[in-house]
Amino acid sequence: MQLAPAEDRLWRYLTIAPAVLVFLVFTALPIANLMALSLHDVTWVEGRARWTSVGWRHYLALPRDGTYLAGVRNTIVFAVSAVGCQMVLGFILALFTSKAVRGRLFYRTVFIIPLLIPGIVIGAIWKLIYNFDFGVLNQLLGVLGVPPQDWLGTQRWALPAVILVDVWHWTPFCFLLLLAGLESLPQDIYESVKVDGANAWQELCGITLPLMVPTLTVTLLFRLIVAFKVFDEVYLLTSGGPGKATEVISFTIYRRFFTEGREGFGAAMSLVTIFVIALVTILLLAAVRRREARP
Repeated sequence: MQLAPAEDRLWRYLTIAPAVLVFLVFTALPIANLMALSLHDVTWVEGRARWTSVGWRHYLALPRDGTYLAGVRNTIVFAVSAVGCQMVLGFILALFTSKAVRGRLFYRTVFIIPLLIPGIVIGAIWKLIYNFDFGVLNQLLGVLGVPPQDWLGTQRWALPAVILVDVWHWTPFCFLLLLAGLESLPQDIYESVKVDGANAWQELCGITLPLMVPTLTVTLLFRLIVAFKVFDEVYLLTSGGPGKATEVISFTIYRRFFTEGREGFGAAMSLVTIFVIALVTILLLAAVRRREARP
């Protein structure tokens, strides 16, 4: 039975209403509360929060906050370095697994193990690996005649050490998505280019990479968004130190809220971070759509 236009419109509104309600309750309202909080200072009097309006003072103070600026810089370096390595390694592993004749299930199982380990366990494992006195990494370097390094205690090595942990942890995520993309590619195209005499490099650059652009884009966006929100590796391994060497935006916001009690300032940082992540996502999606629209 076909519904009348008015009934059809009402039915559409009713079916989408639960999703809209969930969005309002769990996304729109918290962000609205965060916006209001960012315009106030909060003090606690006899167990009750007292809000004092400060206007745009928190936003104007952000460019002068050295810890926040260090967090922005480190977060960008972290996101670009970690995600870049994960995309390259994930694609190589996916390409290797998709071409393997034997042992595909074994390779998939081994490659995704880091993704299955809880964050707290990862922190404990890598703290032991990086330990100055008895860590496995320094023991291996000692065999090669290289002096031990304080991987988490020096500004030179702390951020690269955290990036390495994130690469180890999240490369399996990129591997899984890219492997799914590779296995969904039409095989008749590859058979045609092989008949034409194309070698493996020409096949990769001329067929595989262009067809994998949508999957690569989705994987890149997922990982960039999560990388900009990195917290657990920093919290478990270095707590932002030494100095500001591993200070990232999420950890700075955490300290403003829960250590320093500067909720309004932390809210302003949170909103600016949300805006930047959303802007980067929109620009990347727009660039991909423009590329796809080209003849």
